[in-house]
Amino acid sequence: MNTTEKRKTPIPSFAELKRRGAKVTMITVYDYPFARLVDQTQAELILVGDSLGMVFQGLEHTNPVTLDEVIYHVKAVRRGAPNTLVVGDMPFMSYQVSPEQALASAGRVVKEGGADCVKMEGGAYLAPYVHKIVEAGIPVIGHIGLTPQSASALGGFRLQGRTPAEAEQLIEDARALEEAGAFAMVLECIPSGVAKAVTSAVGAVTIGCGAGPHVDGQNLNAYDILGLFEKFEPKFVKQYKDLAPAVRSGFDAFTEEVRSGRYPAAENCFTGGPEIRAVYPPDLPG
Repeated sequence: MNTTEKRKTPIPSFAELKRRGAKVTMITVYDYPFARLVDQTQAELILVGDSLGMVFQGLEHTNPVTLDEVIYHVKAVRRGAPNTLVVGDMPFMSYQVSPEQALASAGRVVKEGGADCVKMEGGAYLAPYVHKIVEAGIPVIGHIGLTPQSASALGGFRLQGRTPAEAEQLIEDARALEEAGAFAMVLECIPSGVAKAVTSAVGAVTIGCGAGPHVDGQNLNAYDILGLFEKFEPKFVKQYKDLAPAVRSGFDAFTEEVRSGRYPAAENCFTGGPEIRAVYPPDLPG
């Protein structure tokens, strides 16, 4: 698509999208090249998730990710996606201490990183934190169900909302977050029926991540969509491409040509001083 035809979806319009039954798409990316590609699609949202710790940094979980690291990646994504809403994740212990800490951290993600809004994990107890941030003019997306930052307390990366009591708590959490001002919320690893009940209980947009079809939108990681992250594949992931073998093949071909001396060929080499400037922008100083 022509990127000049795309405009950011105004955050107040998400409620209308829900009323019309229009599905929302959020894709998780961490860098400029992928952000540019998403910006050329009709996806409304890009999430710069703290999942970068596992997918991008090779960590075992998300908790070591720092606020500075999230801001670094948000900056890169913002440059690549000027026409898409960018959601900056709030990493572990960047907001749990107090509403004041939460506001300060959210302010950095928006002011320094350039995010349009922030995402926070947690249920009803988080409502005062969400309210503090929204009151300051920063939009918030909630995140309930499986919350990876507290996975240890939940017994690991497991399905949530499996009992009537747990399902009722999720509904209460969603209502509390909406009342505090969250305009949307991620529902992660929740049974489809429970996700449907949560979606019906709130006016905020629900974005499923392993929560079945009865939600207002879906989120997947670009590396999962493209088949580039082979360490593990959650049950809810659908790979639309299998690019890892093609990438390996390209690397192998490059290595073989280097070893055989076929790369660089004549067309890849500079033969005179003035020609080197052709690889740089015309206005290069000096």
